[in-house]
Amino acid sequence: MTIVLNEPGVDELAGVVDALRVWQDDRTPLQLHPGDLGWAWALGAERLAAAVRTWSAGGRIVAVGYLDAPDVLRLTTAPDVRQDGELARRMLADLDDPRRGVLPPGKVGVEIPDGALLREVLLDAGWAPDEPWTPLHRDLAEPVPDSGLRIEVAGPETAGVRTAVHRSAFNSPRFTEEIWHVLAAGPVYADARCLIGYDARDNAVAAATVWSAGPGRPGLLEPVGVHADHRGRGHGTAISLAAAATLRELGASSALVGTPTSNTAAVATYNAAGYEPAPERLDLTRSA
Repeated sequence: MTIVLNEPGVDELAGVVDALRVWQDDRTPLQLHPGDLGWAWALGAERLAAAVRTWSAGGRIVAVGYLDAPDVLRLTTAPDVRQDGELARRMLADLDDPRRGVLPPGKVGVEIPDGALLREVLLDAGWAPDEPWTPLHRDLAEPVPDSGLRIEVAGPETAGVRTAVHRSAFNSPRFTEEIWHVLAAGPVYADARCLIGYDARDNAVAAATVWSAGPGRPGLLEPVGVHADHRGRGHGTAISLAAAATLRELGASSALVGTPTSNTAAVATYNAAGYEPAPERLDLTRSA
């Protein structure tokens, strides 16, 4: 098959998201999700499009990569071509050659779902295992227990509250109310909800954004955070429960989240909320 590498334009992003949505299933613990692009939409559609790469065959998108940083590519493939040797070899050539416009020279990292032949091909070509991540999931066949927090879905009037919790949780000044409005105006956000958790004193103590991939498919938590002034009180577990309940209402089959294995506190928090860890997944790196 003839495989074509492409940097999509803004008008092609909807097709990329649609492809990612169809590829989501509960057999792949954690892979690039429509919600990952939805969250990145906060930077603007033009910047997002510049960070996306697609591989197509016969006019059909068969792989999608997203540059989470200039030297970090997160990618996944259509399930039916995950073991296709021709595609894996072509992607290796594109990832290894900076002139192809995917990754720069020097040290770079790639996230690949388990079960992809590309992982073996990269290892054979001299790439090496890198940071371990722990994927976690919570099955949503049964109702989710009450979180214990008062949960509010953020809207234009409460965007300032939502973003303030995020800035405190991640010590990041960039997620402003104006950025939230860009995020919420993106087409992927139609299947998302920003949640704010309030304690008994009506303090906004935690927040999460959840992304549906459609009924019967796994949904994603991205991101989840607890206000710095309210940590150590179980609010991370509570907002993770609320996130799962919201995804169930949206028809998701399961709730997914991933965290570096080194972040043992996050792993414990999700475990306490009923999220079960899958085997560690290792990113791959190419040294300078």
